[in-house]
Amino acid sequence: MNTTHYPTLTTQQIIEKRTFCVLVDNEPGVLARIAGMFSGRGYNIESLTVSETEHEKHLSRITIVTSGTANVLNQIEAQLDRLVPVHKVVNLTSKAAIERELALVKVAQQGETKGEHRMEALRLAAAFGAKTVDATLTSFIFELAGPSDDVERFINLMAAIGLVEVSRTGVAAIARGAEGL
Repeated sequence: MNTTHYPTLTTQQIIEKRTFCVLVDNEPGVLARIAGMFSGRGYNIESLTVSETEHEKHLSRITIVTSGTANVLNQIEAQLDRLVPVHKVVNLTSKAAIERELALVKVAQQGETKGEHRMEALRLAAAFGAKTVDATLTSFIFELAGPSDDVERFINLMAAIGLVEVSRTGVAAIARGAEGL
């Protein structure tokens, strides 16, 4: 009888993903300080979006998606909160939040089955709600906005048809409800 024993993971060893929203002063070097904090401690940024959101107050919103153990993620949140240009850090993963990502996906038909692949690309785009933003006799560029998992599934399906190139924005996220950041 062959029994295999698998180690059990404790809650401190489970890798999870978190989305942080960081409100910062819109000034030179802020993004470099935040990125430096991540790289200096060996943390990875999976997605990063930045834009000025309050022009009158010169404030920008940074949305960061990262992963790690619960201890590491709590440490990241605390370290972000201590940085000088940071006004507020919100863990959107712990709230009811809406997350979206935009992708531009270029697909080119190749080989003898061009027509079949062309029709399949259009069918899949319609099924995912992707918009055709450019079309030639040999290629399409689709625009898809939605949850990152849906974007990833769409890209994987297009790979079988003739994926040429992908450009993604990263995650934009906002908490549900009437309260602001």
